[in-house]
Order: sequence, then C-alpha cells, then structure tokens
Amino acid sequence: MGKTWLAFTEHRAGKLRQVAFETLGAVRSCMAPGDSLAAVFVGSGGEALTDEIAAYGCDRIHLIDHPELAAYSAESYFTALSRVLDEDRPYAVFFGHTAIGRDLAPMTAAWLGAGQISDVTAIERTADGGVQFTRPLYAGKVWERRTFTNVDAPRVVTIRPNNIPVPGPVPEPDEVTPIVRTPYRTPADLRTAVLEVAHRSAGRIDLAEARIIVSGGRGVKSADGFRPLEELAAVLGAAVGASRGACDAGYCDYALQIGQTGKVVTPEMYIACGISGAIQHLAGMSQSRIIVAINKDPDAPIFQVADYGIVGDLFEVVPLLTEAFRKVL
Repeated sequence: MGKTWLAFTEHRAGKLRQVAFETLGAVRSCMAPGDSLAAVFVGSGGEALTDEIAAYGCDRIHLIDHPELAAYSAESYFTALSRVLDEDRPYAVFFGHTAIGRDLAPMTAAWLGAGQISDVTAIERTADGGVQFTRPLYAGKVWERRTFTNVDAPRVVTIRPNNIPVPGPVPEPDEVTPIVRTPYRTPADLRTAVLEVAHRSAGRIDLAEARIIVSGGRGVKSADGFRPLEELAAVLGAAVGASRGACDAGYCDYALQIGQTGKVVTPEMYIACGISGAIQHLAGMSQSRIIVAINKDPDAPIFQVADYGIVGDLFEVVPLLTEAFRKVL
C-alpha cells in the first residue's frame, strides 16, 4: 500500500495563494508510484475552492470549513489540522514557507514525531530513488542539500514561495475527487480568538508571491520619493518593496521591508532603486531571477549582484523606464 502525502493549501481573501499550487507541485515531485496525494483546506469558504484544488491531481481533499476559521489563528487552525493528522497519519506534510506555514509546520512535526526541513528552494530525485532538498543557510551565503535518513519516518517540509514550479492541471479524472468534510469544534480551552484583522497594504500585491518587485532604499529621500516607484510598479503589475534603511527613515511602512530582518523574496525581476546593497538587504533578494540596480554611486555593492546596472539618479531614470515600459506594454 502506498504512502499518503498531505499538502496544506494556503489561502487569502477567498482565493488560493500561489504557494498552495507550488506546494501541490512539490508533493507530486516527491511521490512514488502507488502513493496518494491528499490536500487539506482549513478556513472559511473552502467549498468554492475544492474544484480548483482537485484539478491538480489530488486523490482526496480534507475540507475543514467553519466561520470561526475565517481569520488565521495558530491555536484554532492547528486544532482543526490535528484532526486530519490523526485520521490520515500522513507520511509527509508540506506547507509553504510563509508566516502561516512557519507557524504550523513545527507543531505538525511535534504532533507526528517527524523530522522537518524548512525553506526548501529546490527538490531533486536521487539515484537511489530518494528525495534531496536544497535550502539556504546564513542568509543565503551557503546552500545545503539535505535528505531524510529514516525513509519510513514521517517528515514535514516547508517550501519557499516562487521557487518550486507549479504543475499543470491534470487531465479530467474519470471519478470525482472525494471531499472529506471534517467538522470543527471550538476547543473548550481556547486561549485566543481573532476578533479583527486590519490590513495595512490592502489592494497591494503580496511581496512573497510577486513576479516583479520595484524596491526603494534611502536614495528615495522621502515618502514622496516612492511615488515614481509606485508608478513603475503599476505599469509592470509589480509589488513595491523597500530596504530597512527606507523603513527606518520613515519613508514607508515596515510591511514593505525586504531583507534579513524583513521578507525574503525570489521574484522573476527585482528592480532596486536607490539601494546601496548592504548584506542584510541582499539576504532577502539575492536569489531573484533578474536583478536591475539603479544607483548614483557606481561603487555601490548592489552592482556586484545585479544582472543589469544603471548608474544615475533614480528620479531621472525611473520615469524614463516607466514611459518606455508603458509604450511596450
């Protein structure tokens, strides 16, 4: 009998996040013939998303849908998830390496008595049929390849968004994917409850999943200095980010911070405007597919990692780029 692999399908504002599909793809790349793929949805409004999840080759979907799960809470979500863990006793559980995934993964590993590998950026099959995971260490200065030595023991894995390829939907199956509806009951000893969630960046693209990011540093000089960057981002359909220096100076909210003490991103293109390239910032974006740097200082460290560099005043260069992209697009 094959093993059960479980993928946690993360969602936000009534939609599945991109990392949910990447998680399903990561699991599918690890499975052996005869294994089964189960997805689990914890939240509210999941009935409307089951068809989208099923299209990616799930053998069954665990649906825990309850109004009290509309807002994320580690305590309530894991209470719901643990029901599925007890029922399925999965061989492996995969999460996105997001705020939610980093919260739930260690609790899951402890519950199952499993080993855990976090922040995986690549998955490869080994010659002996095993699976090898690549992850960064020391803010991306070193990369390590790890495997689970006990092939029969359960394991938990988190994958970094924007790194694992999204699989294409599988052909229409002959049978409807079974949906296992698990009821949620509020624990009698529940210690916390989320009453309201305030979004500071409503309507903006999520930095962790953005394909393109336009980021500003101290060189933007003020909060108004971000306006040219926002215009360029609007033309490109990009997210706006910032260095810690810009956040510390009060030019923007810390929710935009990218770096060792902020968000770690891996977009297809990263445009750094007025960012010198301190090692702490590079730790958060150096794995971007293409890096474009705009800086007046030709000796700025950011140029050492950039694929394309423009030495010039960002307030002159960015509007020109915006206009050029607007014409092309």
